[in-house]
Amino acid sequence: MASSLSLSSHTVASLFPSHTSKPQLSLSKSIPILTKSSQSQFHGLKFTHSSSLSIPRFSTFKTSISAKVNKGTVPPAFTLKDQDGKNVSLSKFKGKPVVVYFYPADETPGCTKQACAFRDSYEKFKKAGAEVIGISVDSAESHKNFAKKYRLPFTLLSDEGNKVRKEWGVPSDLFGTLPGRQTYVLDKKGVVQLIYNNQFQPEKHIDETLKILQSL
Repeated sequence: MASSLSLSSHTVASLFPSHTSKPQLSLSKSIPILTKSSQSQFHGLKFTHSSSLSIPRFSTFKTSISAKVNKGTVPPAFTLKDQDGKNVSLSKFKGKPVVVYFYPADETPGCTKQACAFRDSYEKFKKAGAEVIGISVDSAESHKNFAKKYRLPFTLLSDEGNKVRKEWGVPSDLFGTLPGRQTYVLDKKGVVQLIYNNQFQPEKHIDETLKILQSL
């Protein structure tokens, strides 16, 4: 005996959408080319002269967050190489406030702006008795050139393999293609008092950290 399938008109319409239905977003389509005017919005990315988006170091960036540092907790300890190739441990700064800021990469527009903003306010951080530490995946040699070029008076650490970034649970941006820009303020006991994340307004990190330092 033959069997029949009965579908409601609503079901049939959902299976066979009309030609007048709104077009659906296709993820397989290429990303629209970004013009020069878009550069200021993507502070952690580098652009080629053809105005196309280039992410040579970040295209395979994937962070598997194994932990997450929260306010009121003591973050995992680390020892990393600074711009002079010397090992620097977080425990070295215990007894004074510490500003630890994770950034995408040396020489990118937003990261340069942020580093120079920390540089320009460095005397204020010193007055508050605080140390400033910048961390990215770049090599010690890259950090050395970056610090020399922009006369950065603070420590830059090389987190090769993003090990510390993962241990601290720093989130990424742009669907995992761009390392996050996140700043932590630790008090004299090494306890986190502020976590600030803002990828596209790098200078705001300085304002927010100085505010909390004045209250410690």
